[in-house]
Amino acid sequence: MQTLPQQNRRPEDAQGHWLLARLGKRVLRPGGLELTTGLLDRLGLTGTDVVELAPGIGKTAELILRSRPASYVGVDADPSAAALVADIVGPSGGRTITADAADTGLPAASAHVVIGEAMLTMQTERGKQAIIAEAARLLRPGGCYAIHELGLQPDDLDPSVGEEIRKELARTIKVNARPLTASEWRRLLTDAGLVVEWTGTAPMALLNLRRNLADEGLGRVLRIAWNLLRNPGARRRVLTMRRTFVKHADHLTGIALIARKPV
Repeated sequence: MQTLPQQNRRPEDAQGHWLLARLGKRVLRPGGLELTTGLLDRLGLTGTDVVELAPGIGKTAELILRSRPASYVGVDADPSAAALVADIVGPSGGRTITADAADTGLPAASAHVVIGEAMLTMQTERGKQAIIAEAARLLRPGGCYAIHELGLQPDDLDPSVGEEIRKELARTIKVNARPLTASEWRRLLTDAGLVVEWTGTAPMALLNLRRNLADEGLGRVLRIAWNLLRNPGARRRVLTMRRTFVKHADHLTGIALIARKPV
């Protein structure tokens, strides 16, 4: 079995998503499995060439491959994450490469669809722009860039409130999270020359029991609970993350967008 990224870090030091993965959580997207599947269903992936940026532990890759794309390439800067996903997609003919999402090294106009989830949120504005530009470069004319990220709401949220949420998230999940409002996400995509065709949202309920039962199933939820009971450090950390999410629940959302490259 491949080793998870940050497997050996202390619970208080690991990035939140990798700590949750270590505990057994498989769905690590802000809007949950329902928003991811809704996004994928709208893309019509059968027979297409798909590039996934930062596929994480490969849950979305599994869903993509069920649609029988013509090809699948996962791109991850972390060699251990790339190896983990390679084990998942390899039997279906997919492959992974170790590369930066902003500079994949893949040929221009080589993909019908580029997908990225819960990764732009972790970038600076310049980093977001660079990754979106790379996605646009990879797309064939008429192709789609699909993202699922952490959003802020409403669109007219006081900037000082948004900044305080970003700071608290960074302290809690050990990632410099920079979520945006829906209009800010759309503007980033349109500034790169893409045309936003669809936007969907779902509550940001990553650590909500009902969401986890829907996303993971009862058996896996019980496994996660058992792992938390056995690891006080991880339990304290997860409870801290949950308190932060609950505190800002009115202003956090999962958001997904599909943007098309003009013909």
